[in-house]
Amino acid sequence: MVRSIEIKSDGDVFHEIFRDRPHHISTMSPTYIQGVDLHDGDWGKVGSVIFWNYTHGKLNSAIIFLRDAILLQLVKLELRNVIEGDLMELYKSFVLTVHVDTVEKNNLVTWTLEYEKKNESVPDPESLMEFCLQVTKDIETHHLN
Repeated sequence: MVRSIEIKSDGDVFHEIFRDRPHHISTMSPTYIQGVDLHDGDWGKVGSVIFWNYTHGKLNSAIIFLRDAILLQLVKLELRNVIEGDLMELYKSFVLTVHVDTVEKNNLVTWTLEYEKKNESVPDPESLMEFCLQVTKDIETHHLN
């Protein structure tokens, strides 16, 4: 599942927040993100384990393993593999990717959710995608004010 949203703020700043300062997102989007803590490793480093408390219908949690971080000249990509938490009750695997393209003054944030359902009755994570887009809008609003 892939969705994109255009932002006016600097794409590099947006990417840096998710890579190096995700623990600041709770002040930018407190309705959705209640806290982000480092479980193991270092902020922004491949192999780090990050614990997220978030509200998606109810208070949820996820432990996310920073699987990869690729920085190219105009394209930035992060792969985060959910290894534990509420999502794993529904999905065998779940990977979130946030991708920021910065071309001239246009910045596009693209979210990709890759998942394998535990069974056919599990819904596609449409509402979780909307959640990701709303957090993106909240970060945007924080940086434009």
